[in-house]
Amino acid sequence: MKKYLFLLLALFVAQLAQAQQRVPFVQTIDAPNRWVDSVFKKLTRNQKIGQLFMVRAHTNLGQAYSDSVGHIIKKQHLGGIVFFQGGPVRQAALTNRYQSLSKVPLMIALDGEWGLGMRLDSSISLPYQMTLGAIQNNQLIYKMGLQVAKDFKRMGMQINFAPVMDVNNNPKNPVIGYRSFGENKYNVAQKSIAYMQGMQNGGLFTTAKHFPGHGDTDVDSHYDLPQLPFSAARLDSLELYPFKQAFAEGLSGIMVAHMNIPALDATPNVPSTLSKPVITGLLKDKLGFKGLVFTDAMEMKGVVKYFPNGEADVRAIIAGNDVVELSENSGRAIKLIRKAIRQKRLSWDDINRKVKKILEAKYWMGLNNLDSTNLTGLVADINSPAEQQLHQELTDAAITLLKGEQLLPLKNDFVRKTAIVTVGPQEPTLFAKTIKKDFPNATLFIVPKDISIKEMEAVKTQLKAFDLCLLSIYDTRNRPGAQLDYSTKLNLFIADLTKQQTITTVFANPYAIAGLPGIENSAGLIVGYQNSPQMELSAAQLLLGKLKSSGKLPVTINAFFKYGDGITMK
Repeated sequence: MKKYLFLLLALFVAQLAQAQQRVPFVQTIDAPNRWVDSVFKKLTRNQKIGQLFMVRAHTNLGQAYSDSVGHIIKKQHLGGIVFFQGGPVRQAALTNRYQSLSKVPLMIALDGEWGLGMRLDSSISLPYQMTLGAIQNNQLIYKMGLQVAKDFKRMGMQINFAPVMDVNNNPKNPVIGYRSFGENKYNVAQKSIAYMQGMQNGGLFTTAKHFPGHGDTDVDSHYDLPQLPFSAARLDSLELYPFKQAFAEGLSGIMVAHMNIPALDATPNVPSTLSKPVITGLLKDKLGFKGLVFTDAMEMKGVVKYFPNGEADVRAIIAGNDVVELSENSGRAIKLIRKAIRQKRLSWDDINRKVKKILEAKYWMGLNNLDSTNLTGLVADINSPAEQQLHQELTDAAITLLKGEQLLPLKNDFVRKTAIVTVGPQEPTLFAKTIKKDFPNATLFIVPKDISIKEMEAVKTQLKAFDLCLLSIYDTRNRPGAQLDYSTKLNLFIADLTKQQTITTVFANPYAIAGLPGIENSAGLIVGYQNSPQMELSAAQLLLGKLKSSGKLPVTINAFFKYGDGITMK
């Protein structure tokens, strides 16, 4: 009997493990599939071309806009929709409506690099990838991938345009930065794969970006065409490294960036998105990628600047992309592709192969058994206590102590005068209030970034009377830039304060520390990576001795603080 029970338990564990390791999409391509064959045979030629396109959708731009997208879906038989800003219930309701209009179920996608909160209100924003880059336990990042997959599927979505696999080794990068796991290709690869596998094992189609690597650019491809002037050998050893590792682990999709790369294609002004040597020659033939290939948004200046009036859409398909994301005019593009076929720039065999692969992807996504999204309890489901707890676990694991281990935990001896100084916000912060609970005799000072010089000088004078300053520095913008938007006077105020017995915590992009001269003089220094309540709580708990730091810098900041720095507390 015991042996029988043991065998049953072993079988259950094996089945559970199999369920958690879903077969990657790339291993299902070209397998016999009756649903794919049946749908494909019913498509007209125009409908086949329509499957190659995904258009933009919002739920915060009004009814007329939503109706116009629905009209295009019905008329052009599009392959999918990419949602941007809006709200979860509105989006789920609109998804149900759009699916009802479509002859073939739509792929529904969103840029969710840090979860639904990247685009939607009333939803959770999990940590940025730069924050995750500091974590030493990649299993936590895998858990985040599973959670993001659960949220996306609850919303009726099948594709996440994430993770960012760019190696951000240029601190001046205007478009990647905090969206990357950092500057080290090995760390980027390991964390990208953990996030990818979590999402894919959760049933979400994962599309990594921005191939072949957007990390070492100083131009934003939304506004112009960046250039990667490096040798093919450098690109292969650095930029391509995380992508190649992910291909070996079964990555389902890839998004190609708009960049001019002379070492890979010497044609002047040709973005990688439109380059056959890059997409067909390198990505597909040399690197052997079999998954779905998406363009980056085709409305960006980096691609349409030199190829306007729909020519970019045609060239993207010729180059080897399977899905054109956010064409300026999908109706025009469909006509131009038909024209290109007549001109023998493309063939119907090319189109048919792409359409079959898209349908195979839709089958893997479960769109052959499409159900409408239940709106009841939706907001509660995507804001679960379990996800909030995971968020806190992630920030706890990321918080990085660079200096001052001997000062922690803080001791409240009721004799030492302690100041809690907040720089940036205009109201008391969670960090300050959490410290104040344990240090009721501490004095709070708020220094907003628009403080007058007169008020600043008054605060500086008062602070000279304190024995210890707990200084917290915030980036109050929606997206944490590589430099804080502080005045020179405010930076000098910070520099002066760090000459006292000061423990500084920075809730900002770690690169911003390089723009705060003198901060290295702080008696203690903590990197919080971003301005979020969870990170504030992690930092406060670290100071109070309720949390031990384990995070490591994912990037080099300056000569004082380099990649991998961080004190692991015992």
